[in-house]
Amino acid sequence: MSYANRCSPSSFVPTGVPGLKDAQFWIAFPFCTMYFLVTLAGNSTLLCVIKADASLHLPMFLFLSMLAVIDLVMSTSITPKMLGIFWFHSSAISLDACLTQMYFVHAFSVMESGVLVAMAFDRYVAVCNPLRYLSILTSPVVAAIGLAALLRAVVFMSPLTFQIRRLPLCSPAVVDHSYCEHMAVLKLSGGDAAFSNTYSLSVSTYVGSFDSLLIALSYVFILRAVLSLSSPQARKKAFSTCSSHLCVMALFYIPGLLSMYMESYHQELPPHIQVLLADIYLLIPPAFNPLIYGIRMKQIRDGARRAISRRRPVAGEIGPGLQGTGLGLMKTKPVP
Repeated sequence: MSYANRCSPSSFVPTGVPGLKDAQFWIAFPFCTMYFLVTLAGNSTLLCVIKADASLHLPMFLFLSMLAVIDLVMSTSITPKMLGIFWFHSSAISLDACLTQMYFVHAFSVMESGVLVAMAFDRYVAVCNPLRYLSILTSPVVAAIGLAALLRAVVFMSPLTFQIRRLPLCSPAVVDHSYCEHMAVLKLSGGDAAFSNTYSLSVSTYVGSFDSLLIALSYVFILRAVLSLSSPQARKKAFSTCSSHLCVMALFYIPGLLSMYMESYHQELPPHIQVLLADIYLLIPPAFNPLIYGIRMKQIRDGARRAISRRRPVAGEIGPGLQGTGLGLMKTKPVP
């Protein structure tokens, strides 16, 4: 076999979880349950409730909708193929499909980080400047923030994907991972991968540290404003809303950063620990986001109840009119 063919594989073979091949069949069951019953059903329900209820067409819930869409795309890009590997040993994936999966996973991770920063800014404005909340976070501003998060992800991740596409990736093209993770694919390179390795770590470190810093600063100001509230009930409500956001952010950043640095600097760790940590990073936040927001946020629960009640018409009822739209509440209390 020539060098050109040996270093131009047409497909890759993700192995799943190295060292746990006998247990993969059973590992797939909680992953499958989490994906179909929680991630797909939960995020889809969240989107339907927000779309159906006019009182939820506010910046906080628009950002939450963006987060739900990102979670659906990110988890769907890896979970079906992962389940095929675990259950049916359907491991082969073409080069283009592998790079596409890699791009979607990492680009949407950067997008999710940007949306989490936007949600922290949203809570900062809502708590620290409530009277100007709707005038600051207008619909065009929210759309511009979402577009900026998308463009940042494209700008950061496109060079990385193009660079890997140009590298000679040598056979046997066995990826010691359950999906086409960047560092695992990069290990197959027969050329100089120093740029890709350095660029990947730099982008991940920048996004993780810079976005985490912005979120931390936002919540420092939020905490100071909350503690200055005179009403215990108002403090409790503000803490409850913000704690939901902080839980989501912790679930996203902590496993992600641990996975990246362990993959790069701690090769002595068992491979299955690194792979499972990376899988958890991509599967847990999309599953927990709708649970945290759906259970802890009263507005979402009320919106779900209104959506269900509208599907159960009462005899003699003409229509819902303006009841439940939240327009009257917004006049006197514009901040969610």
